[in-house]
This record gives sequence, structure tokens and C-alpha cells, in this order.
Amino acid sequence: MRISNRLPAVATAVVLALGLSACSGGDDDGADAARAKPTNCTNKIVHEDANRVSVWAWYPNMAKVVDNFNNAHTDLQVCWTNAGQGQPQYAKFQTAIAAKKGAPDVIMLESDQLVGFEIQDALVDLAPFGAGEVRKNFSEGAWKDVSQGNAVYAVPVDGGPMALIYRTDVFAKYGIKTPPRTWPEFAEDAAKVKAAGGPVFGDFGSNVPAVTTALMIQKGAQPFVYDLSDKQNITIKLDDQATKDVLTFWGDLSKKGLVGKEDQFTTDYIAGMVNGKYATYVSAAWAPGYLTGAGVGSGKEKGTFATAPLPQWDPAGPVEVNWGGSTFAVTSQATDKAAAAKVAMGLYADEPSLTDGWKTQTIFPLNSGVLTSEEFVNNKSEFFNGQTANKDVYIPAANAYKGAVYSPFTVYYYAQLQAQIAKINEGRTTGAQAATDLHNEIVKYARTQGFTVH
Repeated sequence: MRISNRLPAVATAVVLALGLSACSGGDDDGADAARAKPTNCTNKIVHEDANRVSVWAWYPNMAKVVDNFNNAHTDLQVCWTNAGQGQPQYAKFQTAIAAKKGAPDVIMLESDQLVGFEIQDALVDLAPFGAGEVRKNFSEGAWKDVSQGNAVYAVPVDGGPMALIYRTDVFAKYGIKTPPRTWPEFAEDAAKVKAAGGPVFGDFGSNVPAVTTALMIQKGAQPFVYDLSDKQNITIKLDDQATKDVLTFWGDLSKKGLVGKEDQFTTDYIAGMVNGKYATYVSAAWAPGYLTGAGVGSGKEKGTFATAPLPQWDPAGPVEVNWGGSTFAVTSQATDKAAAAKVAMGLYADEPSLTDGWKTQTIFPLNSGVLTSEEFVNNKSEFFNGQTANKDVYIPAANAYKGAVYSPFTVYYYAQLQAQIAKINEGRTTGAQAATDLHNEIVKYARTQGFTVH
């Protein structure tokens, strides 16, 4: 799946009012009772007399996924609409929350956006509706991303375990015999290639703040500590040494011209990937599908890409991180929450849909039924010239991922981090100063939203 189309959107400066002042206060039973059976379905309803559950989702193969579900259920039918991909859909959902009407029963949300809607009581705890029955299908990290204590606010679908994609032709030409295992080795290899007249070794694009955040967490940072059971209090720690170290590391590479400063997912960036402008690409398991869809790997560069585990700060204590991934959540406006929960847990959970997802839509499923299947494990990636990338790199990374804690204002945080990275790349600030300024700005914003900051 070309997840990249939606990822940069969450880094825009469009900020939804997701603070305490915007809390909805829970369900509107009167509105629930008055809701009519959904009829504006993009898909065909197989069983007209069955209960219907409305769903907003944007995956390219949702039509097939919905048909799979509807054909398998006589008592329940999905009425699907694509209300936008990522941020456009979130804006519509926010409008529906404010109006206390207009939301679907089930909605697709990225995992890093969940808390911002949870805090408004806009999502339903799925634990009372049997979420524990599907818990066994997911890793510890995948489940943590959708949980708050014993409450479960969504069901994972796909994720983005991170790794290092690299050009084998560039590595061979400049004598890089093995992919760097550590970030210091990454910097050394970058300097070696540049000294020999080679391309930049990677990219420090400002429009992918989720990547930088993941790398901060890998170093040991814990930007946010937040528990929905204590809505008013939040711990923010963005001026810690780990965050400063990561921003300084990449800032130094940028200053020395060892990595690029381009925004990713642009035409110029893709052209650079095709032409060998970048020796590596720090990205997620879904990246090969995106790159293939964007035309990378179809010309003279075909067969030159490989992937390796993400470089570590401490190889003896490796930390795996994640970029991207979506979930299905039940909204508080759902008329029949039990039926909606059944859809959230069963949609994109059947074998045909999951197989189609990783084979044709390039998602990286988080369901253990796929992660342990021989076909998926031993798949020889065409993009990686026959490498068994799932088995070698991505499945171990997904299984080792421990989850993350997101803030209730991810959109605003990403926008401010994006601004700081741009300043670093322009030489207007240092990594350490950027961390301090970012911390102060986010603390200030949190307080304006009614939080007590620790």
C-alpha cells in the first residue's frame, strides 16, 4: 500500500482542537436512537435485511476487503465510504465529533492519532466487546499502540517496522562491504562515500517528523508519558539528552553534506532514488511498495536495492521502532456498538484480505497469522532482488517492537518538530537548541489546552 500518501499529511500545520477544552463528554443516546440505517454505501450490500455498520476507510483495496466481509456474514453488512485519506478524513471526523452527529460506526485511524480522539470520548473501549479474543493475534508492541491500560480503543491492521534500505551498487562502488550496524558506522560510511566523490548517504527531510521521533525513541527518549485515566496530566520530555543526541547527529550529517535535506515523497526525491542520489533510505516495511508504485526499481536501478536491520546505538541492546500503521476503531456515535466492534475486529482480518494486502497493496500486516505463514515469511522480494526481506529484517523488527506512547496532540507536535528540522537544515539552529525550543513550545501548547505538564 502507498502509505506515504497519507503520512506527510499528519505533519502539516493544520491543528485540530484535540485538547481538554474540546472533550465531547461521551455518547449522545438520542442521536444514536435517531440514526437511520446507512444507505450511502460505495460497496454492494449482499444481505439487504442484515444489520449495517458504516465504515470510513481509505485503503486502495477496501472494496475487495468489504466484499470479503459481507460475503462471509449473513447477519452483518459493512457500508463503506472513503471519506478521505489521513488528515482530510480526520478533519471530517473532528467536525462530526463537535456536531455530535455524522460520524461513522467504524473508522480507520493511524495509531499515532488515536489518543487525540480518545481524549474526546470519541472512541469506544473495545475490551467489553471481546477485544481480548483477538489480542493473541498481535505482538506486544502492536497491542500497546492501541491500548490505554486495560482499555482497547482500536484493532491493529498494518504497521511499519523500520529498517535500512540501501543501494548495493553504490555500496560496492565505494567499498562499503556490509551495511552499517550502528549509527556511528553509518556516519563513517557516509564520510567515506563523500570523500570518494559519491552521493549523499541518506536524507534528513523535515516532512517526515514521525521518522525522527522514532529514531529519538530508539536512542532512549520518551517524549510523552500520558495515561487516559488521568486526562489532565501529561509528562513532556523533549529536551532530554537522547533527543538532543539524535537531532545533533542528523544535524551534523546535514551540515557536512553527508545526507540530503530534501522533503521526501516528492518528484525530486523519487528521481534521486532512481538515479542513485541516496545511498540509503531509512524507512519502513511498506516503503518497497511505495517506491515500486512511484517508479523506483523499474529502470537501470532494478535489482540494486537491499534491506538490512536499522542501525543501532547499542548493538548489544537493540531497539526496534515503527513508522506508520493503521487501525480500526469504533466511534462513540455508533448505533450498535457490539456490531461495530465485530466489524472493527473482523474487517481486514480474514486470510484473503490480509494476503491481498501484502501481495498487491504492499501493507505490512500485523496479524500473527500472516507473520508466521510460510508464504509471507519466505517471500522473495522482487524489489530487493530476491532477498527474503520479511524473514531477514522486517518480521524480527515487528516482533521486537515494544510500542510507543503518543500525545493527545500529535498533529501539532509533528508540525513543530518539522519546523525545527527545517531550521537545523538551514543552519539556523543546532540539534541541542532545537530540542530545547521544541520542548518549550510543546509544553506551552499543552498548557494552553488545559493540561498540567510535568
